[in-house]
Amino acid sequence: MKLSVLLPTISTSFIVISAIFVAFGWYHIVKGNRDTHKKLMLWGAGFALAFFLIYASRTIFVGNTSFGGPEELKLAYHLFLFFHIALATAAGVFGIVTLLHAFNERFAKHKKIGRWTAVMWLLTAPTGVAVYTLLYVLYPGGETKPMIDAIFGL
Repeated sequence: MKLSVLLPTISTSFIVISAIFVAFGWYHIVKGNRDTHKKLMLWGAGFALAFFLIYASRTIFVGNTSFGGPEELKLAYHLFLFFHIALATAAGVFGIVTLLHAFNERFAKHKKIGRWTAVMWLLTAPTGVAVYTLLYVLYPGGETKPMIDAIFGL
């Protein structure tokens, strides 16, 4: 498997694993299991961070893959991709804020924002899987060019 497909497969798997940990973490806090909630959410955050590091590294050194599907789906794909990116970015920012509230023991704020964060994350994961499916499973990927090459004109 080529690096341009292997890394997205790994990173997409990490985001799904992260969402699973978040879902179970949310379940456990609703049930009053604070310690289990904390452990699961930290694992979820760890897998989300691993996703981000792989995604950012791949973007810089390997590149992003353009949509290789039919021309008539490009607009819909790009609108969906924009929605996914906006949602993922918001969820990431909210995730950091939510974790900071927990680490600083501001649990009322953590609880209030955490609900929104979890919902955003649980929507981000399946939209990320959909983007992956469109780029690497349903249609052959388009051109992949590293950001570093684009920056330096290579």
